[in-house]
Amino acid sequence: MAFRGMMARLGSGGAGVETVLDRPETTPGGSVTGTVHVTGGSVPQDVTEVRVALQATVEVESGDSSWREEVTFGTVAVAGAARVEPGARHALPFSLPVPWQCPVTAIDGWHLRGMRVGLRTRLDIAGSVDPGDLDPVTVLPLPVQRTVLQALDSLGFAFRGADVEKGRVRGSELPFYQEVEFAPPYGLRGRVNELEVTFLADPQGVDVVLEVDRRGGLLSEGRDVGGRLRLSHADTDVRSVAAHLDAAVRQLGARRGWF
Repeated sequence: MAFRGMMARLGSGGAGVETVLDRPETTPGGSVTGTVHVTGGSVPQDVTEVRVALQATVEVESGDSSWREEVTFGTVAVAGAARVEPGARHALPFSLPVPWQCPVTAIDGWHLRGMRVGLRTRLDIAGSVDPGDLDPVTVLPLPVQRTVLQALDSLGFAFRGADVEKGRVRGSELPFYQEVEFAPPYGLRGRVNELEVTFLADPQGVDVVLEVDRRGGLLSEGRDVGGRLRLSHADTDVRSVAAHLDAAVRQLGARRGWF
């Protein structure tokens, strides 16, 4: 019995966990719902907590080096302390709120390369190694965010890529932020190298953070950003939003002496 207990602490024969999502899609400000299934192993085990959290792949930069790391956010406890007997089965439903500033991972059925968000499930068992369970989650844009992307496309900006960077911008609530990068339209080439867009959403709307031709990390905490456009969730007219974006980008460019 002692050997079996030791093996269970090392992850062999211990309690298992599997999460089944009601649906893998969500939006910023929405929720992820599902059921955590816990199955007892070969020996009784005392679980201190069962929890779920969102996890994002984040790019970290330091000096001339960069790497990726996994960052969890939005953690919710599904169950508290309990004993899991051998062979026992427990179904634990949950609802996890999605932060408003969660990165978007797909647009109109097209996955944004490099974007990865998942649901991490953990069993906390004293003295046990718990690798957990990770389920992919697709985060779709809010209607106003989708409108901004359509408006940029109508202005001739071409999607170039997206990433999630560790750090904060003014008004951000998470320890990272997403940048969606665009190549400029033909008429701005040579004067505008790139446009980067960050969405800072909240229950009332979204701040669209604009940065033109990033030089020296303008979006770093404590430094001025290029410009911002505030939109409500009702701002879904593509032509109107495009006009506001065009004016904002040109005003930003004028401050840099390009127009």
